[in-house]
Amino acid sequence: MNALETRTRATRDQGRKLLAPYVTGGITDDWTDYLKASQDAGADLIEIGLPFSDPTLDGPTVQQASDLALSRGTTADGILADLAKLDLTVPLVTMTYANLVLRNGPDTFCAALREAGVSGLIVPDMPVDEVAPLSEAAARHGIDLVLLAAPSTTPDRLRVIAERSRGFVYAVSLMGTTGEKRDLPKSGRTLARSLTELTDLPVLVGFGVSRAEHAAEAARYADGVIVGSALMRKVLDGSRAEDIRAELAGMRTALDAVGD
Repeated sequence: MNALETRTRATRDQGRKLLAPYVTGGITDDWTDYLKASQDAGADLIEIGLPFSDPTLDGPTVQQASDLALSRGTTADGILADLAKLDLTVPLVTMTYANLVLRNGPDTFCAALREAGVSGLIVPDMPVDEVAPLSEAAARHGIDLVLLAAPSTTPDRLRVIAERSRGFVYAVSLMGTTGEKRDLPKSGRTLARSLTELTDLPVLVGFGVSRAEHAAEAARYADGVIVGSALMRKVLDGSRAEDIRAELAGMRTALDAVGD
């Protein structure tokens, strides 16, 4: 097992629910401070978005965050260079789109991730039928390729995703793009429970997890949560690293109460 999967399995097996915040790389000059704040708040891994000009899965908030980062001249290479300077102890997982991965080839891309200290990769617009070359390149460089499953995924396809994912399985709670929600959709619960019957990997629920109550609710049927749009909305509205740390600390407390 690679570093990400070793950590996620060990954390799950210890009875701790996984907290995985998302940060758009380059959203501010001091964007890496949000990573440090996330770790300090009790994150178990951190997802970092490599901005892309034509995202297909991101909702309005993450699109706005990516547009802001790109307008500041942010590049994937620059983000990885920033990550290479950090001394974080939690696993880092990048999320981006196939265009950026394939531009210089999966092998070159995964080698760059490893050099920057990244241990996981999510590419939501690459279907499982076409993922083999990237999966092989990721494995060669010690990167866990995390696959996504949606409420619309057929049972046969769900089984393939559960078998081929590494690190954890990303359970998309709803049909649609990322974004803050008033209530968590029930479809996420059904999907997470189906996945736990198909794989021994941790199953993390994302899309719509916006506050501590959501995190606690999802943790009752999944191994953890991914929180993105709610945090990026706060950053876009001017929240500093210490504000994000406080927000995540509340989610950490809620998750720990479920795990007890």
